[in-house]
Amino acid sequence: MSKLNSSSSELDLDRPNIEDYLPTDSLHEPSGKLRLRDLLDNSPTLTEAAGAIVDDSFTRCFKSNPPEPWNWNVYLFPLWCLGVVVRYGILFPVRVLVLTLGWIIFLSSYIPVHLLLKGHEKLRKKLERCLVELICSFFVASWTGVVKYHGPRPSRRPKQVFVANHTSMIDFIILEQMTAFAVIMQKHPGWVGLLQSTVFESIGCIWFNRSEAKDREIVARKLREHVEGADNNPLLIFPEGTCVNNHYTVMFKKGAFELGSTVCPIAIKYNKIFVDAFWNSRKQSFTMHLLQLMTSWAVVCDVWYLEPQNLKPGETPIEFAERVRDIISVRAGLKKVPWDGYLKYSRPSPKHRERKQQGFAETVLRRLEE
Repeated sequence: MSKLNSSSSELDLDRPNIEDYLPTDSLHEPSGKLRLRDLLDNSPTLTEAAGAIVDDSFTRCFKSNPPEPWNWNVYLFPLWCLGVVVRYGILFPVRVLVLTLGWIIFLSSYIPVHLLLKGHEKLRKKLERCLVELICSFFVASWTGVVKYHGPRPSRRPKQVFVANHTSMIDFIILEQMTAFAVIMQKHPGWVGLLQSTVFESIGCIWFNRSEAKDREIVARKLREHVEGADNNPLLIFPEGTCVNNHYTVMFKKGAFELGSTVCPIAIKYNKIFVDAFWNSRKQSFTMHLLQLMTSWAVVCDVWYLEPQNLKPGETPIEFAERVRDIISVRAGLKKVPWDGYLKYSRPSPKHRERKQQGFAETVLRRLEE
């Protein structure tokens, strides 16, 4: 204990007294304590930092907001316990049975089609599309999914790309059960990665690794080649690049908007009355996320297929992306925030930190010279 006290006293000696560097008229408190206003006046950097702590709209985009507890009273607690028994003891086993049956039907049909019809590409692709839509329908049924689709169903046309806001990997499943999209998505490990490299690759899906710069060039080339093909499945892109909690939309990447193609916006909005469909991949595996959905009452959401958009004369791809983001945000009732979703996966660059440190040092030196 004495060692801790001595070390803390040594640290206190090393710390400068900020009051010595401020004008005496700025210290009005009789106790001699420095007020927050004086600290914030010392540097705009501190002001920015305090503002970020008070209103961190970036972190809020990637947090699940649990509902307030409603069952902790003598009247509702027994009903809540009954609901737990029904969800885990009755609905969950039935849903596992439904999903297992779906996989048996899918695999017993997909494997022969994939292996025996290699000489009949057109027929094979058509059957594989139907089978992928079927297994996605079984997934939605295993959540007791209640999905309302608004607008005309997408059709296969060249020079066309679909973009949607992104809450979870189940966005892809919900859209796929209606139309066999070819999607561009981050590579995943485990059984999801196995599906990506086998089943979903057969419908033209494109996978990338965001940590490898070479993948970006390869993906950009594959995207251009895909939208040019008349027989390819419609291309679906989630331009946010990461899952957002269905209250906000972050910046759209411009890749989908510089292909010279017609962009068809899709807005997805989940109702949190029964379960929060947001997937926080840093805190939860996709398997646990599916278990959470399968033990809920239902997954309820709306999907809007919105009016196709084209690049306007004089409009840049970035402006085009923002215009489409406006359309999706308004339709789904989401709040726009000016953040890049990839910041969730990376730290600020050393150069950015050095610039901030240099600016802070210059401000403090100017204040000391006054």
